[in-house]
Amino acid sequence: MKQQRSDIELNDLQQRLLNDYQQGLPLCPAPFAEMAEQLGVSEQQVIDTLDQLQRQGAISRIGPVFRTQSIGASSLAAMTVAPERLEAIAAIVSGFDEVNHNYEREHELNLWFVATAPDEMHLAQTLQQIEARTGHEVIALPMLEGYHINLGFELQWT
Repeated sequence: MKQQRSDIELNDLQQRLLNDYQQGLPLCPAPFAEMAEQLGVSEQQVIDTLDQLQRQGAISRIGPVFRTQSIGASSLAAMTVAPERLEAIAAIVSGFDEVNHNYEREHELNLWFVATAPDEMHLAQTLQQIEARTGHEVIALPMLEGYHINLGFELQWT
């Protein structure tokens, strides 16, 4: 479970990278060079700045988001975890390459995550491994019907 960061002071380049490239990351052989050209900085500055934002916890990853089930297999999953164990269990879950994020919810099923894999067998094995490592049952909640929700929004800087 990632902690939201509100204590990071961002410079202009950091703000532009976070705001301008929530969507529309250049689809080309050298996307960071293209971004650099658009921003008027060097490719290395873009790479270094994104790396710094990731190390600071302002971003967790940079990459495409694919429509669920268009390639490979994926599932939303949930677990019931004692509040005092939530951070430790979330760290174990996040340690799996197949898990792209997790979050806490106010519910009996209080730790939720999304797992993706090349195929259904790999996905099932991953969820079984998470159960084995955490000692907690994983409830798979595969998508039955898809909806597109645009999560990009104009960031406000104070």
